[in-house]
Amino acid sequence: MNVSELLAGLHARQGEATARAAELRSQIEHLTAALAESEARLTDLATTRKIITEVAPAGAEPDPPEVNTAYQDIVNAFNQHPDQVFRVRELHELLGMPTDEASVNIARSRLGRLTRQGFLTQPGRGRYQKRT
Repeated sequence: MNVSELLAGLHARQGEATARAAELRSQIEHLTAALAESEARLTDLATTRKIITEVAPAGAEPDPPEVNTAYQDIVNAFNQHPDQVFRVRELHELLGMPTDEASVNIARSRLGRLTRQGFLTQPGRGRYQKRT
């Protein structure tokens, strides 16, 4: 075997190794993105579970489903818009909830509880945003 044949063989194997490395990098990128998405979903579910658990006093019957659903809807809205700052009425409009004063005050109370629990922050008076 002469030197040019040896170099051609090495060049071919280098090309194969380069292609395999690119394929593995692509798989790693895909798996890293899938893992990040799964971890974010787990975090959202754990937060929702914590909120629902803390809302119901120990040993008490859980709140009616519509109350838990309201908290879940609020948490989901903030998870879907993590960088957006909401006023209570804006959040109600987004969720299709009534905007009468009594409903808004109940939501204000819920948002206050979510803020105290560390899920939300208040970047300004009457404004709420998901804690990052």
